[in-house]
Formats: sequence, structure tokens, C-alpha cells
Amino acid sequence: MSRIGKKPLPIPPLVQVQVQGQKVTVTGPKGTLSLNVPESVKVEIKDNHVIVDRANEEKMSSLMHGTMRTQINNMVKGVLEEYKEALEIQGVGYRANLKGKNLNLSLGFSHPIEISAPEGIVFSVPSETQVVIMGVSKDLVGETAAKIRSLRKPEPYKGKGIRYTGEYVARKEGKKAAK
Repeated sequence: MSRIGKKPLPIPPLVQVQVQGQKVTVTGPKGTLSLNVPESVKVEIKDNHVIVDRANEEKMSSLMHGTMRTQINNMVKGVLEEYKEALEIQGVGYRANLKGKNLNLSLGFSHPIEISAPEGIVFSVPSETQVVIMGVSKDLVGETAAKIRSLRKPEPYKGKGIRYTGEYVARKEGKKAAK
């Protein structure tokens, strides 16, 4: 039995959780999220707690038990307080700025790259070399940050590129000149 899946999930006072069949909807001060739960897992609300349980003892229900409880927990946290992911840009001439709601990046290519914010995501640029991605969905915030990072991954020789704030990039030594 899943150790995480067995734990009841408390519902904070500002959050509402509704279960309609296999659809779980979480509403809070920051927004609304919904999740379709597989048939192998059943979700119910008892005593202001969300209880996730297996519908049967098949392998798939065992696999999805803890995953669905964690997904619902992430939804509750997201609608209560937004998720944030911070990126930093390193390199001469590399910079970011906002054009309306879109993110405009100069990353050493012959053209600037413009990224439109997906539904539910807000970009913030505190400085030219920092980008903050905010949203209620943990999955969407992480996916958007990974897409932006993949535009110019940090390279190991000079360390130029886009990296997560606090990410360590192993540096390599360049080629030695022949004597």
C-alpha cells in the first residue's frame, strides 16, 4: 500500500474541493484547477479531508494511488499560493524583457525569441538577466520553465545560457595550446 496515498489530505479553509465522479475540482483564491482521476482510483471527501483509495488491487491502481494523492495536494497548494520558478540568464548580450504578456529573449541568435505565456502562466522580469514564471499549476510552471531553459542550455566551457536559479553547471577546461 502506498505510504503517501494512505495519508488523508486536509483541506485548508480558503480552498474548496469537489468530486464529481472521476473529476476532482479544486477552487481557491488564486484560481481553479481540475483533474480527471483514473477509474482505478477513487476519491472522496470526509471530515474536511480528501481521501484517495484504490478501487481494486490491480497493479495500475497501486501505481496511481500515491500519484493521484500528490497531484491533488499540488493542486491545493497551487490555488492557495502560486508556484514560482526562477531562471537566470548568463552571457554577454543575453537578456530578457516583457512585451505585454509575452517574454522577449535575446540569446545570441540572429533574431529575438518571443514566447507567449500559456493560459494560467504569468512572466515577470525583475532584471534583464532574471525571469520568474508564476502560475497555479505546478506541472505547467515546470514545463514552461524547462521549455525556456531548452532554448539555450548552459554550456560547460563559458557557462553561457539559461539556468535555474541556484543551478550548478560543471565547468570544463578548454583545449591547451600546443608547445
